[in-house]
Amino acid sequence: MSDAGEARPDVVLDLPRTRQLSVGMRAYAEELSTRLPRVAPDLRCTTVARTSALDRHEQIDLALRLRRLRPRLVHHLSVYAPLAGPRPYIVTIHDLIHLRFPAYFKRSVGPYYRTVVRFVARRAARIITDDERTVGDLERFLGVQPRHVRIVPLGTDDAYHVDTEGPAAAQRPYFIYSGNRREHKNLVALLRAWEGLDPSLAVDLALTGNDDGDFGGAPRPQRAHGELRFLGELSAPDLAQRYRGAVALVYPSLCEGFGLPMLEAAAVGTPVIASSEAVPGVLRPYVQTFAPHDVAALVRTMERALAQRIDCADARRIARALTWDRCAERTAEVYRELLAEERR
Repeated sequence: MSDAGEARPDVVLDLPRTRQLSVGMRAYAEELSTRLPRVAPDLRCTTVARTSALDRHEQIDLALRLRRLRPRLVHHLSVYAPLAGPRPYIVTIHDLIHLRFPAYFKRSVGPYYRTVVRFVARRAARIITDDERTVGDLERFLGVQPRHVRIVPLGTDDAYHVDTEGPAAAQRPYFIYSGNRREHKNLVALLRAWEGLDPSLAVDLALTGNDDGDFGGAPRPQRAHGELRFLGELSAPDLAQRYRGAVALVYPSLCEGFGLPMLEAAAVGTPVIASSEAVPGVLRPYVQTFAPHDVAALVRTMERALAQRIDCADARRIARALTWDRCAERTAEVYRELLAEERR
């Protein structure tokens, strides 16, 4: 898609290409902008890309470009929408973690969400979010009525939907965690649980990313019969292989908009052990959950997973149905809903 053309576009996608967004948010924006033309050929979609979320000049330029294009609808793929942009518009809000756990973020973030994001959300014709939990947060923190919200689950990279043989058996079994190490990820619970496993068990813990000494506020863990391994930055195919070789993905986060790593691991057939506050609704009945601060419960669940592999066939089936194509199709349904209202 381009940002030029004679025909008035039905939809313009505001595509942020900036590291101010998480890896998952960037993947969402790129996948939608790539797949929508194929899954919704009836809609004239145009993409306007930008490289900064908050730069004032770029926000003004974006608003002017949108007005020149005169789209029937704009979809802002992140919360960083221009305040003076045209309407009607849709905005995607993945989560409100910054308002639920303000102590874990810069002090300036909370006021931004309570003012700017609130303003953007309440002017939106629709809000798209990933999971039912965020619908309640939108009403509680931003005053958004649930009738204006549409739930569109995320998808996973095609690499997680390919059946291949798993990696060669590791010297020791390992649990894996994939994601950043911000404090709300509650990595401290996983590290304490790994340290607290039966001392006779030889088991490693693998973390994506590098050893930068940051463990989400926890001290460096140690275990007599096990190694803390750092996997570095992995491509989707390589991460899929790491998931396949793991006993389970452990995801102890205090809050998630969706939690893509859980979907990725489930899609390749790896058991998921997750905090009850983090697991997305579509997977909740099919994964092992624990209260996020109950380290003893996490220890027991991890030890059971080591003793007998968790049945994850249902989770795999659900996760494989959640593709990026399906995410794009459901997003297009929201576009058609609003465009039909405009014609009345």
